[in-house]
Amino acid sequence: MKPLANFIMRGYSPATLVTTVAGLLSLLIPFVGVISSAAVGLVTLRQGARPGMLLLGTSTLASGLIAWSALGSPLVGLGILLVLWVPIWGLAAVLRATRSLNLTAQLAALGGLVVVLVVHLTVGDPALYWRELIEPLRQSLLSDGLIEAAASQVLFERLAQWMTGAFAAALVLQYLVSLFVARAWQAQLYNPGGFGAEFKALRVGSPVGGLFVLFLAWGLLAQGPGLDLVPVLGLLLLLQGLAVIHRLRELRNANQGWLVALYVLLVFFMPQMVLLLISLGLIDLWADIRARVEQRVSGTGKP
Repeated sequence: MKPLANFIMRGYSPATLVTTVAGLLSLLIPFVGVISSAAVGLVTLRQGARPGMLLLGTSTLASGLIAWSALGSPLVGLGILLVLWVPIWGLAAVLRATRSLNLTAQLAALGGLVVVLVVHLTVGDPALYWRELIEPLRQSLLSDGLIEAAASQVLFERLAQWMTGAFAAALVLQYLVSLFVARAWQAQLYNPGGFGAEFKALRVGSPVGGLFVLFLAWGLLAQGPGLDLVPVLGLLLLLQGLAVIHRLRELRNANQGWLVALYVLLVFFMPQMVLLLISLGLIDLWADIRARVEQRVSGTGKP
């Protein structure tokens, strides 16, 4: 990916080309949007908020013109601007100004929480909307005999309660992954190894852990809207759990294969691994696992 980062930093024309093409391709292949957003993030991190805003302008104009000629409407460019580029531009500007990955991740999660609250204020009962949306899927599974009626009712009811929070968490995850890619590109070009050290030190703050436990208990005991806030906060704890694993591997000088195995397990056993990593991140907030292991490795810990 370093050659692509080099190409982006050659000037506004290459940066606009990558941002626009990847942004338009994301309409067909959603994950390509990470590259588009990361290009905006890289320019903003390296050159500042104003050059990043200029890139937003040129990319929006270019994508609008292409969409107008191909689809007959320039509004696609505006939609990409609002959904893909403005959030990552804001996060990159904050990270450049504060040099704090912790604070930037917290602000991204705050945005996700605001999305959840706005949905609840405007829709009233988001779970009802999701139940209606996924009901055809349930009926299809029933007709194929893949699930029992009683079990499907309970499963899809519970799923509908989590959908708003899961959607908000997915948005936050996309923005943070884009920011991490941009930061990694910046480190590869100008500060080799910088992002790795920054990520391994990630700490999302004990208030996040406290709110996670509070909202989880509220949602499970009272079936309140707290359940929709849990996935966003859980995402931050998941990232801290990954940071702990990466740092421990470095401290123990373990083989890189352990990380490969971790991510393979995360793909094939996602629910279990996500819960495990969230629990690890939650424990690390108060136990500071990384510091304790570092003391033992360096021989400065208490006997």
